[in-house]
Amino acid sequence: MSLLPRSKSLVLVPVLLAGTLSLSGPSGAACKPDNAGLTLPQGFCAVVLASGLDGVRHLAVGPTGDLYAAVGGGGDGKGVAAFRDRDGDGKPEEQVAFGPGGGNDIAVHDGYLYLALDNRVLRWRLTPGKLAPEGKEEVVIDQLPADGNHQAKTLAFGAADAMYVKIGSATNSCQVADRKAGSPGRDPCSELERHAGIWQFSASRTGQRFTDGKRIATGLRNAEAIAIQPGTGDLYAAIHGRDQLADSWGFSDEISAENPAEELVRVQPGDNFGWPYCYYSNQYRKKVLAPEYGGDGRKVGRCAAAKDPIIAFPGHWAPMSLAFYPSDKFGSAYSGGLFIAFHGSWNRAPLPQAGFRVVFAPFADGKATGSYTTFASGPTPTDLHATGLAVGTDGSLYLSSDKDGRIWKILRK
Repeated sequence: MSLLPRSKSLVLVPVLLAGTLSLSGPSGAACKPDNAGLTLPQGFCAVVLASGLDGVRHLAVGPTGDLYAAVGGGGDGKGVAAFRDRDGDGKPEEQVAFGPGGGNDIAVHDGYLYLALDNRVLRWRLTPGKLAPEGKEEVVIDQLPADGNHQAKTLAFGAADAMYVKIGSATNSCQVADRKAGSPGRDPCSELERHAGIWQFSASRTGQRFTDGKRIATGLRNAEAIAIQPGTGDLYAAIHGRDQLADSWGFSDEISAENPAEELVRVQPGDNFGWPYCYYSNQYRKKVLAPEYGGDGRKVGRCAAAKDPIIAFPGHWAPMSLAFYPSDKFGSAYSGGLFIAFHGSWNRAPLPQAGFRVVFAPFADGKATGSYTTFASGPTPTDLHATGLAVGTDGSLYLSSDKDGRIWKILRK
């Protein structure tokens, strides 16, 4: 999946929850009977925390429960929207916007708020008692590669001062002529030197450049969703697979719609997940050779050494965000598991587009069981274009969608 647009304007619209409110969550938030347009499992409800946020992307929660969202911004627009809900009713009493536009990911770590733009990472020191930081922004990393198809950056913070940055591929499959039918793949793919991997930087040092980073994993075409598992400190990623097997290489519409898999993976230093030479086939349940490199949809070849996913999802669902759920507020079945937000597909035609949802993948003893269920969706199969997830300090789950600029707060009734 590729090329998700980001709007370049920010509008903050006050949220009015009018009408009959019949359901309530444990924090006192009142939920509409239709859960503000979300379909949720029995026993859960939702309210709209904010709307009208053009280009809303990832979310982060501060230590006192404040919510931060990366939004499109641009021009005179501000790229961070912040919300403070003092009484937990899902209606923020305080809202502010600040920072440059064009950011994709946002994170709170060690007293700082981090914002990832296409070519750099910024941070602000959080001011106790204040929703917006009062100090000047600092440049943590500059001169990140920002060319080609997948320019947006995502962040995760590990142990020992580690900050992980996703850098997506510049092309669909490293072809000599990108996305051109029959064009062979570059071999070796020099793009891997600066793209399609996860790099490690210092979380505390400012003034870094791309050349200061260390690549810890390669062959991840676009790992838009990355997160650290609480307790283990393990790094997980969900990867957008390549596009256009039918358009470029004559695969059937059915095979092209379901392949390659969107992969959930555990990332360890030195891992290679195979892009562009390989992709994970949902048809044969293994990594196979890409047609740009002589593959026929079944041949394995050099892909025998590529690391397999923990969970393989249907093709082109476009995973956007991961959120481990460390709380017990949703019940024991959810504790320790993983929520995954999917933006939905664009290139499964002529088959129906799919994947517009949030799923939950249970973990047992710190490991994924391999199963998953749909947790949240819209009123129609293609309504919810999920982009961000974050777990609140009260155990609620925040969810954003860039289709209508909404942020929901989801609670257990």
